[in-house]
Amino acid sequence: MAYTCIYLYKIWHKVIYGMPDSETNEVRKRTAPVEVPDVTDRRLLRLLAEDATRSYAELGRLVHLSPPAVHERVKRLKREGVITGTVATLDGAKIGCPLLSFIHVDTDGWGLSGPVLALRDLADVEEIHTVAGDTCLILKVRTRDTQALEALLERLYSIEGVRGTRSFIALRSYLERGPKPDIP
Repeated sequence: MAYTCIYLYKIWHKVIYGMPDSETNEVRKRTAPVEVPDVTDRRLLRLLAEDATRSYAELGRLVHLSPPAVHERVKRLKREGVITGTVATLDGAKIGCPLLSFIHVDTDGWGLSGPVLALRDLADVEEIHTVAGDTCLILKVRTRDTQALEALLERLYSIEGVRGTRSFIALRSYLERGPKPDIP
C-alpha cells in the first residue's frame, strides 16, 4: 500500500507539473520565498477566516490600521497565495444535500487518473485528497440521500483502477472550517 501511495505521488507531480517530482523539487528551490505573515497579518487572516465580508474599515479598526493599509496587506496576502479565495459557506441541509460522507478510495497504482479528477466537476464532491496510510484517496461528499451516495459509489467503481471504497457517514458535524493562523 505504501508503494502505491508513493507511486501516486510521483505520477501526481508529473501530471500536475508536467515533470517528475525530482524536477519540481528544483523548481521549488528556485522560487522566491514567501514572507511569513507577521502578527498583524495573522490577526487579519483570522478575522477574514471568521467573516470574509468585513470591510477594510472594520478590519482596520480591529487591527489598528487604516483601511488603505489593510487593503494593501490583503492584496499582498492574495498575491503571495496565502489567501486563495473568498467563498460563501453553505448549509448542506438547506440546499438539499444533508448527507455528509467521507469516502476512502483504494486504487491499483495511480489514483488520480483523469476519471477520478473528473469527479471534481460533480457538485456532490467537495474535496479530493491523496493521503498516506491504508487508503490512497479521501473524498468529502454531500448528497441528498443514501441513494445519491450509492449512485456516486457506482460511478467510482466504474473507474478503471478503483478496487474498493469505504464510506463513512457523518451523523453530526460539530466543527467545519478552514485553517486559522495562530496568533502569538
